[in-house]
Amino acid sequence: MFTGIIESFGEIVEITPEATNIHYTIKSELAASLKIDQSVAHDGVCLTVVELLKGAYRVTAIDETLEKTCLSDWKVGRLVNLERAMKLGDRLDGHMVQGHVDQVGECVSVNDMDGSRVFRFQYDSGRGNITIEKGSITINGVSLTVVDSKESGFSVAIIPYTLEHTNFHLFEEGTRVNLEFDLIGKYLKRISEGSL
Repeated sequence: MFTGIIESFGEIVEITPEATNIHYTIKSELAASLKIDQSVAHDGVCLTVVELLKGAYRVTAIDETLEKTCLSDWKVGRLVNLERAMKLGDRLDGHMVQGHVDQVGECVSVNDMDGSRVFRFQYDSGRGNITIEKGSITINGVSLTVVDSKESGFSVAIIPYTLEHTNFHLFEEGTRVNLEFDLIGKYLKRISEGSL
């Protein structure tokens, strides 16, 4: 489990395909504190550390992960948001995040709003995911509050600190992102539909 509070950036320094899997080597200041088999969220995708290197580490994404996320868009030099798994007993500053991406969304607009920046995203609502105003959403691993919610889209407002300390500062119209919808909202929707 994660909180959606980003700890650091990672830089993709090597991408190695192997059959249907892809190995990513990531340089990060967190590398020295990681252990083999540890779970780390990368742009909201929970991946397992499989190898430790000097100042870097390696993770592997399987075909299913590549199909459900935008990891296949990653190129060498890309900055990704990193968060280590939460510790029991710590404050939950964001919200409960599993690191299991529900679907990919797309940034459709970016607007400056006198001190903050508003990002609008769209997604395929036919996949059964929903947002609600003032509810939680995770975008590339960042826990955020929905400003307004439509059937297949929503917007979020980003303060300057979050803009600087996450890869939101790289987003532009057309940027694909990983979306994890609110865990409690997903359960409530399934219960209301009679599918649990």
